[in-house]
Amino acid sequence: MNEDRPFFSNLKCRECGRLYPKEAIHICEFDFGPLEAAYDYAAIKESVSREAIASRPQTMWRYREFLPIDAAPTVGTQVGFTPLVKADRLAKALGVTELYVKNDTVNYPTLSFKDRVVSVALSRARELGFEIVACASTGNLANSVAALAAAAGLRSYVLIPADLEQNKVLGSLVYGTNVIGIHGAYDQVNRLCSEIAGKYGWGFVNVNLRPYYAEGSKSMGFEIAEQLGWKLPRHTVVPMASGSLLTKIHKAYKEFIHTELIEKAPFSIHGAQASGCSPISEAMKKGSEIVKPVPKPETIVKSLAIGTPADGYYAIRVMKDTGGHAEDVTDEEVIAGIRLLAETAGIFAETAGGVTVASAKKLIDSGKIPRDESIVLCITGHGLKTGEAVQNRCGEPRLINPSLREFEALISPTGENTEKLKS
Repeated sequence: MNEDRPFFSNLKCRECGRLYPKEAIHICEFDFGPLEAAYDYAAIKESVSREAIASRPQTMWRYREFLPIDAAPTVGTQVGFTPLVKADRLAKALGVTELYVKNDTVNYPTLSFKDRVVSVALSRARELGFEIVACASTGNLANSVAALAAAAGLRSYVLIPADLEQNKVLGSLVYGTNVIGIHGAYDQVNRLCSEIAGKYGWGFVNVNLRPYYAEGSKSMGFEIAEQLGWKLPRHTVVPMASGSLLTKIHKAYKEFIHTELIEKAPFSIHGAQASGCSPISEAMKKGSEIVKPVPKPETIVKSLAIGTPADGYYAIRVMKDTGGHAEDVTDEEVIAGIRLLAETAGIFAETAGGVTVASAKKLIDSGKIPRDESIVLCITGHGLKTGEAVQNRCGEPRLINPSLREFEALISPTGENTEKLKS
């Protein structure tokens, strides 16, 4: 990376456009709008080509000019470039012609897309001189901060709702981080973290480091475009918690078009939520840009249970601007979505993945996503993190003694000739 001419230029208010220095700040002091990273796109266009990107290691950092750090990354250098799976059997089940799954269930190191955002946030935290990093989390982010901070030699604190899935709690404790459970919903945890960040000056990845952290999500969009042969899918379905991932995939697509790495073409981005906490989806369905908070989320999809989504307004703007739609699904539909993805594509997703699949089904069945256009489903975390959601919902193993006779009776209970079952 050319340090004399950094591609990451400033922080910029998303509302008024005022520029700010590249520090640990996240709110505009004039209108309280959120800050985000700004870039010198002319310099990027001169310096980057498809060939240059393709020659680099297969990680998210192959797109380093589009990410908000000043020097080479120092945390999470092996994160990203997860598979884009052409899911023909799932496509057939949903009645569509061309369907792909962006599979972040195998992201390194903690099996969720949060490894992308944390690798950027902690690389930037090191550049800014932080020694203690922290986060408010519904689970996956805590796992990523704990793991990547441990690898980087940073002290870390993760604050989580006390009722999180136990596998996600264990997935933070094992790295030796300081795990603090809060009796309350995520929004209460997040408010406490803002107070702690203000008093102690720690690097909170989704508070004072949020402008850097959020940009890591763009790498999922960059990878989708490259893995499709340097073009965009006609439709992308994205799970929504804060709404940030959806907005950053949109930003990635626009940045690739702006720098002429891909040709301009129409695309629509759709959002998916759980019905027990669907403030963005509800506003979108009503044609409103006012996101009404959900004070007490009630859903098994804890990773999406953010009642006051910070990027809800911007997610709605993206969906409207691209001709996208929003949908939400019940817990039963979530479980059905998890099983459908597993049984047709061989991918075990956490509950957020069930939301994406089930919402896509609704959008397709309603005609909001045409059946003959390309579709990408963003699957953001592994099912082993939320196994209790489908516990006792997938059947039980059938038990026999070590006997060929019992085995044959089991596979042919009606007395069918077992010779027919040989292949």
